[in-house]
Amino acid sequence: MSARRRMWMCLVAVAMMAVAPGFAAAQGWSYKDAAKPYAGRSITILDEVTPLQEHMRTLVPEFEKATGIKVDYQLLNHFEVISKGQADMLSGRGAYDAVMLHSPQMGLLLDAGVIRAIDDLLGNKALTNPGLDRADFIEPAADSLTRFRGKTYGFLNWNYNVVYWARGDLFGHPEEKAAFKKKYGYDLAPAKTLQQMRDIAEFFTRKKGEKLAGQTLDSDFYGIVMEGIKGGTTLWTVLNAFVKNFGGDIFDAEGKPTVNRPENVAAVKFWADLWKFSPPGQAEYSLIDVPTVMGNGIAAQTLAWSDFVLGIDQPGKSKLAGKFVYAGSPANAQGKKRSAETEPSGIVISKHSKQPEATYLFLQWMVDKSTQQMLFDRSGGAGVPIRTSTWALPSVKQSKFAPLYAAMQESLKYGSAKPKAPKLFEIMDVLVGLVQEVGLGKKTADQAMKEGQEKVQALCAKCTL
Repeated sequence: MSARRRMWMCLVAVAMMAVAPGFAAAQGWSYKDAAKPYAGRSITILDEVTPLQEHMRTLVPEFEKATGIKVDYQLLNHFEVISKGQADMLSGRGAYDAVMLHSPQMGLLLDAGVIRAIDDLLGNKALTNPGLDRADFIEPAADSLTRFRGKTYGFLNWNYNVVYWARGDLFGHPEEKAAFKKKYGYDLAPAKTLQQMRDIAEFFTRKKGEKLAGQTLDSDFYGIVMEGIKGGTTLWTVLNAFVKNFGGDIFDAEGKPTVNRPENVAAVKFWADLWKFSPPGQAEYSLIDVPTVMGNGIAAQTLAWSDFVLGIDQPGKSKLAGKFVYAGSPANAQGKKRSAETEPSGIVISKHSKQPEATYLFLQWMVDKSTQQMLFDRSGGAGVPIRTSTWALPSVKQSKFAPLYAAMQESLKYGSAKPKAPKLFEIMDVLVGLVQEVGLGKKTADQAMKEGQEKVQALCAKCTL
């Protein structure tokens, strides 16, 4: 290679590095050029407020600067995003060009015909980045969320997932390890199966005055903590982390209710049995409370949403920061299929949007590989990947959360979006109350699942679209 050619290539490389991340041209395409017809327009996006979205919000000015499109990126809490977003789309008001949806909302809004498919936009070469690489989105999350009857409804934006989370300081204590091995016949380690999780829960449940890791307890200690509130994501953790691992489900392949099948009864019974190793207030614990309990150090293990874990395993947030261990959501030792609770969520374009092209450019930019890299770099390697390529980023591989990322990656292999059932929220309300009653000992699993079958059948003989 000539010296002149080497110099020219170096100049090109320097020029490319100078381009703002996320806006480098792919095969001659750029967000700046694609946005020229829409420069000066304004769009309004409704998203959920978590640390993940807070970091994304800091990047939005980069998009505005490059495209000339003004973005009102609004963040509301979980319940307001659901209520206000759905109300806006169903009413036809159109205050939001795009709305963040959790997968349980998809059935209702697809049935109402208020989500705009993006296949025509994906097929528009002027609007779509040739380097978008949709095959890089993590599966089965992406397709199970965004694909329906041959059409595409947005992208995978947020890939919430449940991981196994435990006290590494206890698991590594010599006396505890020896005692566990003597009692159960295998080494104490993060649970790979639900049965191991049950053994660990039993083993570490101690009363005030007993010893734990060589220290006398001044209060009761619990072998496990779980979400048990009548609402939130309690039901979905029961269904996807337990019921499906037992071979059960609440619908059959045709969408008909199968709540009372034997596998469901066995799984709910197993889950409820864990309550005797849990704190007495578990019936009031939500997905927010579980990480707090773990951070306070009064339980040995849990299944928790990884994005909340990121906020606890930090210096100053918990006295145990840096002492936790993680694994993927456990399997059933006797199960033939594996399942984990995950919540793929996306931002969809409202049918009532007056700016679908400008909105599409912004949504595409949010999931762009370069934007995702900026997001992880800006957050110090604290995030939840939506792309397979993200696992290989230096900010992820070298992150202090690397063990947690390995657990996320394992859970995400086995989690899908929720069924596209228009009445899914009503079904959730029925079933979560029943499983909670089993946990509290007010009903047997058989009674609860029989009652659940009757109530769900009354809501819909065929529940999914």
